[in-house]
Amino acid sequence: MTTTEPLTRDEAIRRIRAALRQRSGKAWSVTGGRGTAYGWIKIDAPPARRTEHTQKRQGAVTERPEDYERVDTGEPGGHMTAADRKELAALLGLDDVHFQGAKIPAGSDYYREYVDRSEGRTPSVRGEPYWD
Repeated sequence: MTTTEPLTRDEAIRRIRAALRQRSGKAWSVTGGRGTAYGWIKIDAPPARRTEHTQKRQGAVTERPEDYERVDTGEPGGHMTAADRKELAALLGLDDVHFQGAKIPAGSDYYREYVDRSEGRTPSVRGEPYWD
């Protein structure tokens, strides 16, 4: 496949998922958006590894954001742990990944960039915003 051929969302999802599994030895959740977010792709830890939750700090008496901390409770239903965020960022060649996962905008250039990243290559193209 040449870099000028469009890359579909489903092909990008398949390749990203396979590359991350091969390179890390573990499963990653790579899903396509629904509805108006149909073209977007999200990379996250699988639900069973989303065990980081927000809880109020010991002794905090107010409801300010700084009164809360992120803690790996071991219980599913939360967000990606710091360890998974660090590993995913390294696999994608990024400095950081949000605790809700990496979001890839709709568009063949974005798809190609993240396929390259997940397969361990320097991106051959960078996605550019096509909206204002």
